Amino acid sequence: MILLAPLNVNLGFEERKKTMGSATFDFSGKTVLVSGGARGIGLGVARGFARAGADLHIIATSDAVFVAAEKLASETGGNVKGHICDISVREQVKDIVGSFNKIDVLVNNAGLEKPTPIDAPGDETEQTFRRIIDINVMGTYYVTREAIGKMTSGGKIIITSSIWGQTAVAEMSAYCSSKHANIGFMRSLAQELGPKGINVNAVCPGWVKTDAAMNSLKHMAIEEGRPEGELLNEMLSAQAISGLMEPDDMIGAYLFLASDASANITGQTINVDRGEVMG
Repeated sequence: MILLAPLNVNLGFEERKKTMGSATFDFSGKTVLVSGGARGIGLGVARGFARAGADLHIIATSDAVFVAAEKLASETGGNVKGHICDISVREQVKDIVGSFNKIDVLVNNAGLEKPTPIDAPGDETEQTFRRIIDINVMGTYYVTREAIGKMTSGGKIIITSSIWGQTAVAEMSAYCSSKHANIGFMRSLAQELGPKGINVNAVCPGWVKTDAAMNSLKHMAIEEGRPEGELLNEMLSAQAISGLMEPDDMIGAYLFLASDASANITGQTINVDRGEVMG
């Protein structure tokens, strides 16, 4: 169980964000599945659910998922299991997700983020574009399609989109397209699954310190001929609250959307971006 203490207005933001809110999140007895849970935002979110007592399952494409599961279990004392699954392969999704007896919360987090310049020569960019769509769009669809058969009324589906799913940047057309698609998929599912008592929402992270985000930053800096630090500072200055977030900063939004406190919220995008994109 995670108890978030009342807000202390005498603290600075970095201290205050650790104690924000007054809600209790207890996922004891709940089965939670997090795709892409071996690193980055997925690992941070998985850690939050493990701390909150969930029976947690994480899936990823390599045996790093077993290392992550063991580490989370050791850190939190929770019940955490890892599974290897390429979510773009329908049969693998059937085998893994289909083996669950029930799923109370599905976090569709797995994704691939790479540049895809439209004028890049050769076939590599086209192959990368297809791979991004296969994972971010088709993979999300496959996992969700398999999981809803394990869900009952009160179930929660949370999709990791991005602020770039509402805006866009140059040379990231596949990633931006996939994240826009995630939001459209979420909104349609919210309509379809609402009568069944299943909530569907999306979290749109801003700049979070992950390997994928830092690789994108490096590419953007090279293309603009600027130092990475200078470009990052410029982007962070566009936030109402400046600073680069860590994966664990995402936990609160996911736990809230997965909890009973969000029973009346569906079809929504929740930006966790320190105010970079508003509206």
